[in-house]
Amino acid sequence: MRIGDAAAAAGTTPRALRFYEERGLLPPPARTATGQRRYGPDEVARVRVIRELLALGLTVEDLRGLADRLQLLAEEPRRRCATSDPASPGSGVVARRLAALDAEIERLSRLRERLARRTGQEG
Repeated sequence: MRIGDAAAAAGTTPRALRFYEERGLLPPPARTATGQRRYGPDEVARVRVIRELLALGLTVEDLRGLADRLQLLAEEPRRRCATSDPASPGSGVVARRLAALDAEIERLSRLRERLARRTGQEG
């Protein structure tokens, strides 16, 4: 399928597919004789994984470090929660992202408490 069809099937835009390719998250697709990108179900599944991980709070840079494993997640979705191996490349990325989220939650909680005290809206 062409880029527009693949993007629609994955719930994104052609621009996003080109961006993922530029960033190394999506391998360069096959091309037609006229140079148009051609995508198959494997690429669409990979883009869905990328979008899901981005929606969960990982960044494009986080995913760049896992680019070689993204296809594994697309092929075997249950794998995404199955590993507890601390040597796994994904475990460090996820641990760092979780720590960043925890720090941001703590910062926002403190900010909320201060604002509530200041405005008399505690509790």
